Amino acid sequence: MMSSPFTHFFDFTILNALHLAGILVLALICIRLLRAATNKLVKPTAAQSKGAQQRDQQVRELADKVYGTGCQVIWIVAVLTALPEFGISMLPAAVIAGAMILGFSIAAQDTIRDAIAGFHIVTEDQFVTGDTIQAGATVGRVEQLTLRRTVVRDGRGALVSLSNGEMRSLSNLSRDWSQAFVDIGVAAEMPLEKTLQALESAAAGLRSDAAWSQALVDGPRVLGVQGFDQTGATLRLQVRTAPTRQDEVCRELRRRIHMEFQRQGIVVDESQP
Repeated sequence: MMSSPFTHFFDFTILNALHLAGILVLALICIRLLRAATNKLVKPTAAQSKGAQQRDQQVRELADKVYGTGCQVIWIVAVLTALPEFGISMLPAAVIAGAMILGFSIAAQDTIRDAIAGFHIVTEDQFVTGDTIQAGATVGRVEQLTLRRTVVRDGRGALVSLSNGEMRSLSNLSRDWSQAFVDIGVAAEMPLEKTLQALESAAAGLRSDAAWSQALVDGPRVLGVQGFDQTGATLRLQVRTAPTRQDEVCRELRRRIHMEFQRQGIVVDESQP
């Protein structure tokens, strides 16, 4: 008489039950260890800033996804391991599962690459939702971040979707402070010291203005002569600002320089950029 899984089911012994119980316990232990490992990814920060809270939320979401995927893998392995206890060979099922995993890996290799890159972005705290980043030629504010893609609102107002795996070079423009340089061209006949004093006066006025104190981190400072030729000289100022506020500070600084130059009769070299 030919045996089958159903006839083997009636031959189920206490030893088989113990094996199944051991597989179940081992699976539960692996799940507990996985939960402990994913919980270590979540390290709440004491900072109450919006960026810190967003990073914590993204790490929690990442930990939940890793935990969910890991649990599925553990239960699949547990089921395959338990099949022989019912008289079913696990080899065909293992071959089919392996072929499916291999096919999925080949078909979804770009998605897997993007997910791994997204994992590194979150765990290494490269940026969070709300940061302004530059990835290649794209500059904008991050509006959405997942394991697979990053959605950025650029300067035109367009939503740009970037694959995490394709962002080889990345700049975060929202961390700590931003820096900018302001170059001013003056005509060759203008006395250099007088011009430098006018620049220092404009810079000092901005530094002492309480309305701009929240935007300024350091400076503006007059660095000196950046270059010169027969038409005139190019003078450079440096300013460090709160993240992403360098453009508005530079506009205000140029306005003050223009007013100071008009007051002192200093002629700008229009041939300079």
